[in-house]
Amino acid sequence: MSLSVRQRRAGFWALLATGFLFVNFHRTATAVLADSLARTFDATGSELGLLHASFFYIYAPLQLPAGLVVDRYGSRRVGAVGLVVLSVGVAWFARSETLVAAFLSRAVVGFGGSVLYIATLRFCANWFRPDEYATMTGYTVSAAGMGGILATTPLAIAIEHVGWRFAILVTGATTAVLAVAVAGIVRDSPEQDADIVPSNGGGGPASLSDIVANTRSVLVEVETWLMGLLLFIVLGVNFTVLGLWGVPFVADTYGVSVAQASTYVLLGNVGFVLGSPAFGTLSDRTGRRTELVVATAVLFTLAYATLTLVPPLPVVGLALFCALIANGGVALVFTIGKERHAPAVAGTITGVINSLGYFGAAILPTVMGAVLDAYWTGDVINGARVYTVTGYRVAFGIATVAAVVAIVAALWLHRREMSERAESGLAAGD
Repeated sequence: MSLSVRQRRAGFWALLATGFLFVNFHRTATAVLADSLARTFDATGSELGLLHASFFYIYAPLQLPAGLVVDRYGSRRVGAVGLVVLSVGVAWFARSETLVAAFLSRAVVGFGGSVLYIATLRFCANWFRPDEYATMTGYTVSAAGMGGILATTPLAIAIEHVGWRFAILVTGATTAVLAVAVAGIVRDSPEQDADIVPSNGGGGPASLSDIVANTRSVLVEVETWLMGLLLFIVLGVNFTVLGLWGVPFVADTYGVSVAQASTYVLLGNVGFVLGSPAFGTLSDRTGRRTELVVATAVLFTLAYATLTLVPPLPVVGLALFCALIANGGVALVFTIGKERHAPAVAGTITGVINSLGYFGAAILPTVMGAVLDAYWTGDVINGARVYTVTGYRVAFGIATVAAVVAIVAALWLHRREMSERAESGLAAGD
């Protein structure tokens, strides 16, 4: 029995989204791995920050080129190759004997993973209606949140039983198999599937001249830089805390084990899973975009302001949940960006603003690591440094100040979008 259009496109999307799930697993796994890596490589807080950020040093600048490549060559080929490169980097990282090798191998993981999100959203632009795009963006980010959940308590338990190297190596083998599935099964657009009548005229790859022209138009817009700044702060702070310093913060400050601390960080990833599909669906049903971005930027700010107070543990879990559920609202900038430009370059606009966002994830881990090193207690427990409560409060204070800037950017974006809509309405009335 042949599968329906909905079933087939859902299956194709699921393969690509699973690839993105593993991208997020690896970019956040260093939170649980922090103690193991500190012991293995005798690393300081700054060195751990650099090791964590090495993923993003490659990932961030490649977002624009990745968008261009995906628009040109399609989601299937680019996604499959990206997964192969990611798998090679993961295997190298799992077998690294020096901090330098670990740094370089995580950079390779970032290189391979850099195309998966854009490839998945480009697929959604081809296969789903415009009024479904924010919803599917939400589900794609939600898949990443599932990867973040796997990188918390499940990873901590796996490390206790088989060690960090073998646990990471298994994920590399899994993505290698997934790469074969993507290459053999996924189709870039309905036109490429003989069993499916095109659902929305997604079209083939954009021409190189069209991509260059649209990239130029993207880069000159103020809105592009406002959306990029929002992502720089929100993604940068969230991936720094959930991907590296969240688990040590809970363990050092509240005196619990790494496995217990990872449970509270897991709550943040639950927010990541729920936030994007919830806000994406709400946005598609109400037609509200920038209003939700502003509201969630405020929620994000309040969450990190709460953490500066070093509240009781249950409140820490709630604050992390709120910070990551807010991530889902801010992610609507991808839909806003897509709606401002031609469908043929959906990957390009996504790549531009995503690149700006992940520069935050590349810079902020090292900044926070340097702050924590300045407040190191001088104690080393099981090979890992112990940091003071004051150090963590200062670090979260920096995150809160950055979040206030995000609110300003969100309000500015909202004002410009509303002005543009008003002008379009007047023109239509004429």
